[in-house]
Amino acid sequence: MRQIVLDTETTGLEAADGHRIIEIACYELCYRRATGRTFHHYLNPDREVERGAIEVHGITNESLGDKPRFCEIAAELVAFIRDAELIIHNAPFDVGFLDHELSRLEGHWERVANYCRVTDTLTLARELHPGQRNSLDALCTRYTIDNSQRTLHGALLDAQLLAEVYLAMTGGQTALALESADEHSTGAALVNGVRRLDAARARLLVTRASPAEQAEHREWLDKLDQAVGGLCQWRRLERGAGE
Repeated sequence: MRQIVLDTETTGLEAADGHRIIEIACYELCYRRATGRTFHHYLNPDREVERGAIEVHGITNESLGDKPRFCEIAAELVAFIRDAELIIHNAPFDVGFLDHELSRLEGHWERVANYCRVTDTLTLARELHPGQRNSLDALCTRYTIDNSQRTLHGALLDAQLLAEVYLAMTGGQTALALESADEHSTGAALVNGVRRLDAARARLLVTRASPAEQAEHREWLDKLDQAVGGLCQWRRLERGAGE
């Protein structure tokens, strides 16, 4: 399962008013693990960046003069996101700008939804945490994700933070990469580069979920299904195991 966490920065708030994308970042997950692959570009918008926007992301007009235009990176972008699930916070904003940029190009270009499926983490967060603040910063605080470097909005950093938030919200691991184990962990030994558990170790205590806990688990999966518009990964794995 391939997912792309995507974020953009723009010259202003409304694509309908002629505002353009000036930064785009994609961060790839495969089976809920970071692959290390990213797609990241600053873009020349051929127009002024609004002062209010600069205060949010710090990207100035002067810094964009030598950057490529969207038309120059469009094919590479579409190839990167094609057939993946896009994970976006406040997806209508970013997708609206992407659709607007694609519509400006010569040739046959389709809307983002025709290339990949889109999941809006803001909608998911509002369902999971109704009546609470669900900005990216608020979610980082709620899920204990370090966002101390986020003094300004930046597409690549925000995509990386959103990846961690998404994994936490959907009940999976929050670490984006496998961590190396401690060589001196109790009950483990390193044999030919492979860590083996001691066969004489105490048996693990297994606690079964109660019927009430199982019912809560099913309700949680129902919410995930609704958020992704189909079967969440857990349900897909359950069905695969039962076949």
